[in-house]
Amino acid sequence: MDKSAAISALQKMTYGLYALTAAHQGAKNAMIASWVSQVSYDPFLVMVAVHPNRYTHALITGSGCFALHVLAREQKGWVRRLKDPDPESKFLNIPWEKGVTGCPILQQCIAYLECRVVETLNPGNHTLFMGEVAHAVRLSTDEFPLSTLDYEGTYTGKQ
Repeated sequence: MDKSAAISALQKMTYGLYALTAAHQGAKNAMIASWVSQVSYDPFLVMVAVHPNRYTHALITGSGCFALHVLAREQKGWVRRLKDPDPESKFLNIPWEKGVTGCPILQQCIAYLECRVVETLNPGNHTLFMGEVAHAVRLSTDEFPLSTLDYEGTYTGKQ
């Protein structure tokens, strides 16, 4: 297989860009996640892929919970902010509160889903956390979700 051709093709796949938050033992973090999908209606299950070297991976593993936030197109600047290596700086001047799962809930988003991990899979170099939705809220009805079409690139998993 031609690896560069595969990467080039994968860069053409589109995804939503979500804020993924987690907390464990007083530590919290937020990161951008794009490998996200609903996988079941009954029960409501969503899946997120996280590389094991991410700080958020350890928080999800420790707590067994995560929260996904649907960002608006106008929040494109959050992508850079949530890539900052300092977890505390990500939450400065952003209204948030502790959710029912203990995860940080960002109040400025279109919607959020709090999930409890029900299964963890390791099919490749990313961990798939499958979470059952424990709590969900839609905060906005008229904004368009942020996606890779609004951003200058698509994450293909290269480190």
